[in-house]
Amino acid sequence: MKIEKGRRVRVRVHLAVVGGETLEKSVVEYIQGSGKMLPALEAQLDGLEKGAAKKGTIKAKDAFGNPALHPTKKVKKSEFPKDAKLKAGEQFAAKGPNGQDVIMRIEKVTGDEVEVRLVHPLADKDLSFDVEVLAVTDPAPPPVPAAALKLDDA
Repeated sequence: MKIEKGRRVRVRVHLAVVGGETLEKSVVEYIQGSGKMLPALEAQLDGLEKGAAKKGTIKAKDAFGNPALHPTKKVKKSEFPKDAKLKAGEQFAAKGPNGQDVIMRIEKVTGDEVEVRLVHPLADKDLSFDVEVLAVTDPAPPPVPAAALKLDDA
């Protein structure tokens, strides 16, 4: 069975910044096309079968998307450190709404507001991958709701 959209996939993956730190080294299970895996890595895995292995590089723009298309947000100047140089192109580390690290890249400063672009911390890093396909299956059907079981017993 080949990896294709909707298939349950289990892979052993080693994902790292090219020439740098390991981001993930584990066994991962996901549904192909569900958005739980980097889309560029899913594309590399598409069509592979159990037992297949693949190594390669994912360019930064393909791994995390074009930073120019990342969302923007307006932030009060008072939320930055007092000694911060607030000018276009400067970057600051922050926590996103879900607690994830994010880079705020200043787009423009107007009055007491700063327009920043929220960029993934690895948005400018190429990634290397080394994967081995452990299993490719059809996803399990959802469990029957308990209420439906009670109706059948009546």
